[in-house]
Amino acid sequence: MPINTATARWEGNLPEGSGWMKTGRGGLQGNYSFKSRFEEGEGTNPEELIGAAHAGCFSMAFANALSQAGFVPTSVDTTARVKLEKTDSGFAITSIALETTGNVPGVDEGTFQKIAEDAKVNCPVSKLVSPGTNVTLTATLVS
Repeated sequence: MPINTATARWEGNLPEGSGWMKTGRGGLQGNYSFKSRFEEGEGTNPEELIGAAHAGCFSMAFANALSQAGFVPTSVDTTARVKLEKTDSGFAITSIALETTGNVPGVDEGTFQKIAEDAKVNCPVSKLVSPGTNVTLTATLVS
């Protein structure tokens, strides 16, 4: 298995500084700043990248689990809502809400929900964040 990398650079102090982040293969990159992280400024932030990683990981895990159960999905679309909060011990990601919609021919609602929950628990990013972060899932089956 490859070792994946990402790079970031920050220049200046926290409130006025800025930087950039990019993935090792260059597929994702973006500028970030205090405003893009803690306010509504332009650019990205680490939490968005964690959300993208979680949404992507879950979508792949869910599609794979559905396929292994005999239900090849037409599509799986997932949004991850990452909540950063100030806690007594400093800032922390306290929750990630996964919202997924799957177009999966032939699957019934109960099987869809069971496989979705299993994928949530077993995708590698969920395993990484679960010890300190509440991960929830809303799964909707569409046709």
